[in-house]
Amino acid sequence: GSLPEAFDLIVATHLSLCDTCRAEVGSYDALGGALLDTTAAAELTGSGIDRLLTGITSDRLPGDDSAAPPSADPDLPVPLAAYVGARLKDVRWRPVGMGVKQAILPTAPGATARLLFIPAGTAVPDHGHRGTELTLVLRGAFEDCGGRFARGDVELATPETDHMPIADITEDCICLAVTDAPLRFKGLLPRLVQPFLKI
Repeated sequence: GSLPEAFDLIVATHLSLCDTCRAEVGSYDALGGALLDTTAAAELTGSGIDRLLTGITSDRLPGDDSAAPPSADPDLPVPLAAYVGARLKDVRWRPVGMGVKQAILPTAPGATARLLFIPAGTAVPDHGHRGTELTLVLRGAFEDCGGRFARGDVELATPETDHMPIADITEDCICLAVTDAPLRFKGLLPRLVQPFLKI
């Protein structure tokens, strides 16, 4: 519950695609519940009560996808449906160059979430990072210095990471990418258009 909304979204989306991770989170939830059962009661005061009441009365809690509309697209996990609609083909893509397109998703400040469409065989411009980037593959695959990433896989990039992901030649790649700081592009043209593309 303490992650920025964009990171919460990518975690929820990955969990919807990964049975192993979902089971592991379930075991942690069960362990937390057991610990609460054996812990002495504590009195809530001040802002603690306010936060509890806000959480109880809010329409949607972080990570809760029960309010999300069902997805009519097998490539669109349910947690993303509330952000893009029922189908990926309805996404309003904006070109960013070399056939690559993006759609910035509406999330709270602190981090940015975007869908990326990378045509088969196309490379994303060489870049580094000023913060953390998580990239989750929804359709297709891409290769990078960290290996090959396919549907459900997440790549982690940090300020130490410099890379140039390339979409697999067999199929267009669609990813959910979340960043908490702007990218560091190597080329002049990507650096010039970066402020307009909000990357």
